[in-house]
Amino acid sequence: MSYILQPMTQEQAEDIAYNWHYEEPYSFYNMEADEEDLEEFLDPVSRKDEYYVVMEKEKLIGFFSFTLVAPQVFDIGLGMQPNLTGRGKGIDFLKAGLQFAQSRFKPAAITLSVATFNKRAIALYKQIGFKELETFNQTTNGGSYEFVKMLYETAKE
Repeated sequence: MSYILQPMTQEQAEDIAYNWHYEEPYSFYNMEADEEDLEEFLDPVSRKDEYYVVMEKEKLIGFFSFTLVAPQVFDIGLGMQPNLTGRGKGIDFLKAGLQFAQSRFKPAAITLSVATFNKRAIALYKQIGFKELETFNQTTNGGSYEFVKMLYETAKE
């Protein structure tokens, strides 16, 4: 697969926020599920230059965010278009995001947090080389949910 990552436009942010709806139990990831997250996602100032869309040819298939959280450590967020999830496309999608991060930011490590109920995503992250660091509770989407923080140490060049 040939994926291209490019800065997210306001139109793309609005498309993702209002038109991407996941089926249960993944509706937890709908942008509209958390008003604060939605507001931040739709605000270009809050998004800064941390958000990138993933394009396959002319089609928007997903996005990544890359936030510097410590020297040479980036925390990523990601989302794939709902009708593409669960179809074996995740590994190439995630690899594209990691390769982009490595070429653009040169991180020593990459972290992410994922809801513990999302066994499918956790298995994918482990397959790529992420390791579980800790679990924690986070208030979001009108409740408190358990998440696992994961770490990917990039190859030393």
